[in-house]
Amino acid sequence: MHHNLLGGWQIRKTDSGSPLKTTCISIISVLCGLLFAGIVLLITGNNPIELYGIIFQSAFGSAYGISETVVEMIPLSLCALGVSLAFRMKLWNIGAEGQFYMGAAGATFFALYCPGLPKIILLPLMFLGGAVCGGLWGLIPAIPKALWNVNETISTLLLNYVAMMWIAFLVFGPWKDPNGKNFPLTVQFPENATIASLGTTRISYAFIIMIVFAIALFVILKYSKWGFEIRVSGSSHKAADYAGMNYVRNVLVVLFASGAICGVAGMAEVSGVLHRLQQSISPGYGNTAIIIALLARLNPLTILLVSFLMGGLLVGGYSLQTSNMPSSMVSMFQGAILFFVLAGEIFDHYHIVRKEAA
Repeated sequence: MHHNLLGGWQIRKTDSGSPLKTTCISIISVLCGLLFAGIVLLITGNNPIELYGIIFQSAFGSAYGISETVVEMIPLSLCALGVSLAFRMKLWNIGAEGQFYMGAAGATFFALYCPGLPKIILLPLMFLGGAVCGGLWGLIPAIPKALWNVNETISTLLLNYVAMMWIAFLVFGPWKDPNGKNFPLTVQFPENATIASLGTTRISYAFIIMIVFAIALFVILKYSKWGFEIRVSGSSHKAADYAGMNYVRNVLVVLFASGAICGVAGMAEVSGVLHRLQQSISPGYGNTAIIIALLARLNPLTILLVSFLMGGLLVGGYSLQTSNMPSSMVSMFQGAILFFVLAGEIFDHYHIVRKEAA
């Protein structure tokens, strides 16, 4: 496949480049995104070097900053692992944010209605509730996709808003804390419904779940029969059918599993960090997870590293507020990075060559 250019040159599609080339393109894409964002900051009368210095110092310049970066890293990496599983099969799950919210709601149900259970029973129940609710939220768009090939990009995206409205209904209505001074949040979870933190930091032991999930996904996708089926089905539906693979079942299972991992992220957030359900439990973890998954080239282990860096960007964004800058500036950074990462895909899969003489 090729496209003609002027001057006797053409763009030709190639197989994915070497790991070194892919890594270099990813790094250059991020730097271009930050450079573009820096130019925007310069145009608006800000000093980009000074602001980037504030972000770096607050996120990585102290033990506290690094610990807060890890706190942000946990939900980011779990959501990114979830969407990367779907992306491997070319299923564009843009619903991680909604699945995160539904997972948080599923975990909260057990925290509120079974507060007397011992911790060793209650936490696994909350984990299961988060996984199942997130998974079912991923399964809703999977059914029309598998049976009638309905575009899952739109349906998963729209379900985000339904999930957020559902959480709003719960915290303004039946789950509202009667002593919460009219704030939209639930009562604080009992101690047996919370995941313990590491030392004096806010890092919950959910980081173990994150690492286990990353290693398990890496092994499953690379070495298992199911992982091979996911890769083949993603490459070609026809090839999967020809090889006797059940495409419909794989769509359902993959999107359920993708949503379940995002749901676990929601459970980890309300149980390990917030210790209650509230209306704003996410600064956009599910959306940022898409950038992370693409930047990490869907590699579960690389996702951990990229999540750490993106977590630092979020922590730095909070510090920008003290410099009279809106924390939403981080969204601009993320958008710029995503734009250049997607543009970088062109250089990874296409190259320019001189047109051969006829």
